[in-house]
Amino acid sequence: MSRFLVKRLLMAVLVLIGVSFSTFIVGHLTGDPVALLVPENASQEAKDELRRHLGLDQPILVQYGVFLGRALSGDLGFSYVQGTRVAGLILERLPATLELAVAGFLLSLLIAIPLGIVIALKRNTAWDFVVTALAMVGQSAPGFWIGLMLIAVFAVELRLLPVSGYGGFAYLILPAVTLALQSAARLTRLVRASMLEVLSADYVRTARSKGLRERVVLWIHSFRNAMIPVVTMAGLEFAELVSGAFITETIFAWPGVGRLAVTAVYQRDFPLVQGVVLFAAFAFVFINFLVDLLYVAIDPRVKLA
Repeated sequence: MSRFLVKRLLMAVLVLIGVSFSTFIVGHLTGDPVALLVPENASQEAKDELRRHLGLDQPILVQYGVFLGRALSGDLGFSYVQGTRVAGLILERLPATLELAVAGFLLSLLIAIPLGIVIALKRNTAWDFVVTALAMVGQSAPGFWIGLMLIAVFAVELRLLPVSGYGGFAYLILPAVTLALQSAARLTRLVRASMLEVLSADYVRTARSKGLRERVVLWIHSFRNAMIPVVTMAGLEFAELVSGAFITETIFAWPGVGRLAVTAVYQRDFPLVQGVVLFAAFAFVFINFLVDLLYVAIDPRVKLA
């Protein structure tokens, strides 16, 4: 167990360093943020002074070393545009992102798991064909298109839900459904494939030959083993939602981390972009670590080594 934890910790550190370095380099290659922070008629002396104040006059590797040293202590720097700490901005937007991510994730599970099991049990029937076709459409449809169609139907035509914004439960429905449909489409196909593989296994045929009721065979012998690959995909889906649903949050004006990142990119706010990307990478690493631990609870044959 200790070897596993140390190994995963080292891998996580390497991933975070790699992500932070690549983001830092790419961000600085997109242009000079000083040009956006000073008036158009500002003198060259004023621009140079601001560049020295922000530390942009140092070699890029020196700048990265300073950023990395601060990041290790939890300091992600100051936003160039908003003039406040990046960590504070992310934490301010995080509750909205978690609210949307949890709602979309739970809704996708409520859709995907029952549908995947049903079409696996009704293989090669009309149910299987229709649900699989819809899942393929949902998986291939762009997220922005799904969101815009939901807005056009339920907000513009029917006027049942608000177009965008953040407030009560009504504001959560459309963005959560947008995220859930794409995620549910991917998970439904995986649940179906996993259930079909398990239902054809020898131990399931043996359980049926013993005269066990179909309900016991399905939930005790089949479902638990079929969920092992599903847990992996579900963990990745949730990590993606937590790290920021950029398109969905932008379309619905949802004040989350994803929308914060889009705004930072437009404004060339390098420290804020770096902070959000580092947060996203940490979310992926941490949630994948929890998924690995969950394997043991699902399948005792899986050992942490």
